[in-house]
Amino acid sequence: MLLVATTVMYLWNITVNGMGNQFYAGAAQAGSKNWEALLFGSLDSANFITVDKPPVSQWVMGLSGQLFGFSSASMLVPEALMAVATVWLLYSAIARICGPKAGLLAGAALALTPVAALMFRFNNPDAAMVLLMTASAYCTVRALERAGGKWLAWAGVALGFAFLAKMLEGLMIAPAVGLVYLIAAPTPLRRRLLHVLGAAAAFVVSAGWFVLLTLAWPSASRPYIAGSTDDNFMNLVLGYNGFARVLGHNHMNFGPGDPLGNSAGDGLRHLGGFGGMGNQKEGLGRLFAGEFGFEIGWLIPAALLSLVLVLIARGRAPRTDPVRAGVLLFGGWLVIDGVVLSYMKGMVHPYYCLSLAPAVAGTVAIGAQQMWIRRQSRFGRVGLMGLIAVTGVWSWWVLGRNGDWLPALRWTVLVVTVLAAVALALSAARRRRVAVAAAAMGVVAVLAGPTAYAVATLGVPHHGGGPTVGPARAATGFGAGFVESKDNSKLDTLLRATSTRWSAAISGSSAAAALELSTGTAVMAIGGFTGTDPAPTLGQFKADVAAGQVAYYIVERDWRGRAGGWPGINRNHTGITDWVSATFPLTQVGDDDVYDLSRAK
Repeated sequence: MLLVATTVMYLWNITVNGMGNQFYAGAAQAGSKNWEALLFGSLDSANFITVDKPPVSQWVMGLSGQLFGFSSASMLVPEALMAVATVWLLYSAIARICGPKAGLLAGAALALTPVAALMFRFNNPDAAMVLLMTASAYCTVRALERAGGKWLAWAGVALGFAFLAKMLEGLMIAPAVGLVYLIAAPTPLRRRLLHVLGAAAAFVVSAGWFVLLTLAWPSASRPYIAGSTDDNFMNLVLGYNGFARVLGHNHMNFGPGDPLGNSAGDGLRHLGGFGGMGNQKEGLGRLFAGEFGFEIGWLIPAALLSLVLVLIARGRAPRTDPVRAGVLLFGGWLVIDGVVLSYMKGMVHPYYCLSLAPAVAGTVAIGAQQMWIRRQSRFGRVGLMGLIAVTGVWSWWVLGRNGDWLPALRWTVLVVTVLAAVALALSAARRRRVAVAAAAMGVVAVLAGPTAYAVATLGVPHHGGGPTVGPARAATGFGAGFVESKDNSKLDTLLRATSTRWSAAISGSSAAAALELSTGTAVMAIGGFTGTDPAPTLGQFKADVAAGQVAYYIVERDWRGRAGGWPGINRNHTGITDWVSATFPLTQVGDDDVYDLSRAK
């Protein structure tokens, strides 16, 4: 029943999101047309440059497009089915630890988390990554039952493909997996160490084959690795998508004193900036405030309290105790991943917190089940009441931050929370039926807020690079829409009529992807996503133009109506623009400046 409800919920009206994030939609379209583009996650079917992430998510969407024809449905339906698979894996893992009722609670809590309702119906890589992280957790639970080295190796394989979905973020669960197995697996320490080393080797193989493929494949005959400075995959892993993002060295983190100069910084501040997307700031409060709070914050207090309560309750259990191991696995995942997200200094999208959703739901379910079976003791009653009261009051507070929307819900949550807590205090030790009814009221109260936000999320179209949860509300700068290009029908007609390898060249991958989606042609994305990638060089671009492989060069106008594109996007390739403008005739097509590369001035 849980999986059926999740399927219906996530598939309902899924095409309301259209092409979602055009950047990834362009790559999915390219993968649906060309096998090499599918393999490398290329942005265009002519394989000039990749997206700035590994290709696992693109494999799923592109292959679906090859089988069923590329469309919004063929791209997004697999994302929704990933949600169903993730809920099933979490249910199965928690059911093995605490029983099927706890599994149902965990699965329902995950399905009703607002960020899950957002991102499992969207085309960013996060859905595939979280599915694989949850698969790793499930395999670890299986491995802990009988010290199964094979199951732990499968956990390593899942982590390898999670890495190929979104690099280091997919590995945030890895420390918890290794430590829990070393602590709790029912086998001598020497074998535990060997099993962990085997899992590490499985990870290296499952992730490393693709890294080796990019190194072995001649760079001249494959797309450029976007986001890297030297066309090397590991440069992308450790730099742009790795330590640079965590430590704040990411070149997209514009703000006061930015390296682009005042005009570029002013333009991006006009758009809302990057680092503080969703009204959030670095620190432990990040997950509870701003957009993060609406997306994931609802059950985090209960999850942290559950972690403490279960560790106390199982304090005298044997080393191999499966319940303590389970809460260490999911709670450790939550703490490690949560701390990293809280203190990231680079560009931070609130939807990154999807990686926490299974950890939060699993930890809460284990805590609730453990306190329920101890409800006849004072510790169990107080713990159960605390979980309900803390979560209900916190939901009341979070809903109050958007107080104009369903104000009655906020107060209903508070009233039902108080009634459930009082009823449990008076009846948990003596009257089972009343205690069950009170517990049911408590579950309804604590899930009402996130459920309302998740349901509201389903009915709102989401586009661009910064989607948000909940009811429709005014866009808030750059983070709300991530500046997707407006369609230019005259330009579309012009590009559809081309027969060159690339119909056009334009600065920035997002602009190129938008043209690919509207014209069905391959477009050269100069400089990649940020415009800073050293591809192509001026010499390479001149050679492509001389060979007749590019028909037009397009210069967009920025938010001020000035030619040259959005601030900072073209700063590393002004030489190409200068050469084109000096050599080829200019025509204004709609709102864009278009240079015909087939004839000189």
